[in-house]
Amino acid sequence: MEPKLADQLNTPAIVVDLDITERNIRNFQSYANQHGFKVRPHIKTHKLPALAYAQLAAGADGITCQKISEAEAMLDGLQKQYGLSPDLLITYNILGSEKLDRLKALAHRTKLSVVADNMTVINGLSEAFANEAQPLTVLVECNTGADRCGVATPEAAAELAKAIHNAAGLHFGGLMTYPPANAHAAVENFMEQAKQKIEASGITVPLITSGGTPSMMSAAEAAVVTEYRPGTYIYNDRSLVERGACSYDDCAFFVLATVVSVPSDNRAIIDAGSKTLTSDLFGLSGYGHVLGRDDIRIDQLSEEHGRLVSNKPINLKVGDKVRIIPNHVCVVTNMFDSLYIQRNGMVTESWPIAARGKLV
Repeated sequence: MEPKLADQLNTPAIVVDLDITERNIRNFQSYANQHGFKVRPHIKTHKLPALAYAQLAAGADGITCQKISEAEAMLDGLQKQYGLSPDLLITYNILGSEKLDRLKALAHRTKLSVVADNMTVINGLSEAFANEAQPLTVLVECNTGADRCGVATPEAAAELAKAIHNAAGLHFGGLMTYPPANAHAAVENFMEQAKQKIEASGITVPLITSGGTPSMMSAAEAAVVTEYRPGTYIYNDRSLVERGACSYDDCAFFVLATVVSVPSDNRAIIDAGSKTLTSDLFGLSGYGHVLGRDDIRIDQLSEEHGRLVSNKPINLKVGDKVRIIPNHVCVVTNMFDSLYIQRNGMVTESWPIAARGKLV
């Protein structure tokens, strides 16, 4: 496509500034290199093989996916476009024969590891891989305070590590967690205890992997961690700005919307509603930040409309374009089939979002 300004695009549209994106990738990779741990970025934020390639080219040792379908899309794209078969980690309990068959197919194509936090998952993985030529690497997922998945104690982690070590078709690959922000002390305490208990059984712990963008620039405080899995850092979003993890100058992704109605002096309506900005609040007031207009709040969404309000004259007219940093960028990516790429202030091309909308 011919280069154009973002304001010339049909809306609603999503735009990624590649200059900021690449800077974000470099900044964290440099921090990780300085402190001696590996980076395995989570692709759930961008869902694009081209950006996974950029992360790998910058020095990442592999990529993280949350679903088998994401892993399939990433592997397809990276193999076809770049001739790469990256090291893949799927950080989700995988259950069911259909998914396990697809997991085996992935394992035939590239180096693969998964996680588990219970014996039902471990038994299913073992049954599926018992007759495979190469064992499947399985990490124990640990709960270090986020209270989502994960075993609750270092003792439980050690028991599952032994079960994986003894299971047919499986290889124990280490420990994994997704902690709350700034929980480095909790991660250090839990993982160090679990590591000692596992090693006391004669089992090596080759990897301890943690993640989370909000506190990634202090990740080295948990010295036991050997790998980190940031996701949102590649784009950043309003929630991260509000937490002090970045500034709006570090936000590489914005939603472009058009004002379609100005029914009063302090109110305007845009063509971006819950099917664009999503309903994620992340504890914030409003559904995104309008760049350059700190006085405006997006206080209400319907499916195809967003309401902008201000405590002073809103000074917008029908046809004006606004740029919005979403509260949570990862889910907005998943609402679109494609996005626009901006370089040096100009929109230069459109990329399909390879892994969006995948169900499993």
